[in-house]
Amino acid sequence: MKQNVIKELSNDDLIERLEEEQKQLVKLKLNHAVSPLENPNKIVDYRRTVARLKTEIRKRQLQGTLK
Repeated sequence: MKQNVIKELSNDDLIERLEEEQKQLVKLKLNHAVSPLENPNKIVDYRRTVARLKTEIRKRQLQGTLK
Protein backbone atom coordinates (compact mmCIF):
# COMPACT_ATOMS: atom_id res chain seq x y z
CA MET A 1 0.00 0.00 0.00
CA LYS A 2 1.42 3.33 -1.04
CA GLN A 3 1.79 6.31 1.27
CA ASN A 4 -0.56 8.52 -0.75
CA VAL A 5 -3.34 5.91 -0.39
CA ILE A 6 -2.73 5.71 3.36
CA LYS A 7 -3.01 9.49 3.75
CA GLU A 8 -6.48 9.43 2.18
CA LEU A 9 -7.88 6.90 4.68
CA SER A 10 -10.08 8.09 7.54
CA ASN A 11 -8.95 7.55 11.13
CA ASP A 12 -11.24 4.56 11.67
CA ASP A 13 -10.25 2.98 8.37
CA LEU A 14 -6.60 3.50 9.22
CA ILE A 15 -6.87 1.67 12.54
CA GLU A 16 -8.97 -1.11 11.02
CA ARG A 17 -6.52 -1.56 8.16
CA LEU A 18 -3.58 -1.70 10.61
CA GLU A 19 -5.22 -4.53 12.53
CA GLU A 20 -5.91 -6.48 9.34
CA GLU A 21 -2.36 -6.03 8.05
CA GLN A 22 -0.86 -7.11 11.38
CA LYS A 23 -3.01 -10.27 11.42
CA GLN A 24 -1.96 -11.07 7.86
CA LEU A 25 1.71 -10.51 8.74
CA VAL A 26 1.52 -12.90 11.69
CA LYS A 27 -0.21 -15.49 9.50
CA LEU A 28 2.47 -15.18 6.81
CA LYS A 29 5.29 -15.51 9.35
CA LEU A 30 3.71 -18.61 10.84
CA ASN A 31 3.19 -20.20 7.42
CA HIS A 32 6.77 -19.38 6.46
CA ALA A 33 8.06 -21.02 9.65
CA VAL A 34 6.16 -24.22 8.86
CA SER A 35 6.96 -24.38 5.16
CA PRO A 36 8.87 -21.84 3.07
CA LEU A 37 6.74 -19.37 1.19
CA GLU A 38 6.92 -19.18 -2.57
CA ASN A 39 7.63 -15.45 -2.29
CA PRO A 40 9.14 -14.50 1.10
CA ASN A 41 9.29 -10.85 0.03
CA LYS A 42 5.57 -10.67 0.84
CA ILE A 43 6.59 -10.61 4.51
CA VAL A 44 8.76 -7.57 3.87
CA ASP A 45 5.93 -5.83 2.03
CA TYR A 46 3.46 -6.40 4.86
CA ARG A 47 5.99 -5.28 7.45
CA ARG A 48 6.58 -2.04 5.54
CA THR A 49 2.85 -1.46 5.15
CA VAL A 50 2.35 -1.91 8.90
CA ALA A 51 5.15 0.59 9.53
CA ARG A 52 3.59 3.10 7.13
CA LEU A 53 0.22 2.75 8.82
CA LYS A 54 1.74 3.18 12.29
CA THR A 55 3.65 6.23 11.11
CA GLU A 56 0.49 7.87 9.75
CA ILE A 57 -1.41 7.08 12.97
CA ARG A 58 1.36 8.62 15.07
CA LYS A 59 1.51 11.67 12.81
CA ARG A 60 -2.22 12.21 13.25
CA GLN A 61 -1.91 11.76 17.01
CA LEU A 62 0.74 14.47 17.17
CA GLN A 63 -1.42 16.79 15.05
CA GLY A 64 -4.33 16.19 17.41
CA THR A 65 -6.72 14.72 14.85
CA LEU A 66 -6.58 11.25 16.44
CA LYS A 67 -6.65 10.19 20.07
